[in-house]
Amino acid sequence: MGADKNYQLEIENWRQEMQDSLKAEDGWLSISGLYWLQQGDNSFGKDKTNQIVLEGDYPALTGIFRMYERRVQVIPAGNTILLVNGDPVLNSSLLLSDVESNGKPDVVDLGNITMTIIERGDRIGVRIRDINSPYRKNFTHRSWFPVDTAYRVEAQYQAYPKSVVRNVPTVLDGVTEELEAVGTVTFRLQGTALKLEALQAKEKLWFVFRDKTAGHQTYGAARFLYADLPKNGKTVLDFNKAYNPPCAFNPYTTCPLPDKQNILPVEIAAGELKYDH
Repeated sequence: MGADKNYQLEIENWRQEMQDSLKAEDGWLSISGLYWLQQGDNSFGKDKTNQIVLEGDYPALTGIFRMYERRVQVIPAGNTILLVNGDPVLNSSLLLSDVESNGKPDVVDLGNITMTIIERGDRIGVRIRDINSPYRKNFTHRSWFPVDTAYRVEAQYQAYPKSVVRNVPTVLDGVTEELEAVGTVTFRLQGTALKLEALQAKEKLWFVFRDKTAGHQTYGAARFLYADLPKNGKTVLDFNKAYNPPCAFNPYTTCPLPDKQNILPVEIAAGELKYDH
C-alpha cells in the first residue's frame, strides 16, 4: 500500500528535518573524537604525546582534563584561552557531564572545536565536535524506503508496575548505558503478532529495535523509533519514521543495541535504509 498525498508530504517533511538536523553544526556529523578519561590528569593538545590529540593549529599542550572519581575539571595550559559556556577559564573550571546536566553539558570552546564530558556506564569521556569534521564535510544524504501506510500500526501499551533500569550494551566494546524501560507494546505487522519493549524518553516512548532487513537493507546494529505517549492504553507505531542511530554515520558515537526481545522476526521494509558512506 502507498500513502495519500498529505501523509506522504508529512513523512517527507519529517525526513528532511532529520537530514537537516544531522548536518547541522551541532549535529552528530560534527563529532570528530571520543576519548575515555583516566583518573588524574589527561592532557590535550597538538603534540602526539598527549592523551587527547587535537588536530589543527593548537598549542603542543593546550590544557588538562583532571578527573577525580567522577568529577572532571578543565585546566588551561600556558597562555591558552579556554571558554566554558562562553566565559573564559581563569585557573580551572568544574564541568557538568551530559548525565549530570540532563543532556545539556558544559561546553569547552576552543576555536573550531568544542568539547563536552559524557558518561556511559562506568566510563567518563570527552566528546569533541568540529564543524569541519570530515564526516560532516563528506556527508551526502540519508536514504529511505518508499512511504507505506501498511507500516503505520496501532499498538496496545502495557506499562510495567515500576520502571526497570537496563544496563544496555552499545556499539562500542565494553561501553554500556543505563536506560529506563517503562513497558511493552504489542501489535500486528504482516499478519504476525509482535512485541517491543519501550524505553523512557522525554514525553515519548522510545524503541531500539532490529529486524530481518538489518545488515543488508538497513543498518546492522539497530534502528530507532519514537511513539507518542499512550492514550487509553494505545499508541501508534509509524515505522516510516524508523531511523538510523548516530553510530550509522559516525564511529565516535555510543548507540545502544536492542534487547533480545526487540529483535523482530520479520522484515520491516520501512523507514531509513543503510547509509552508503
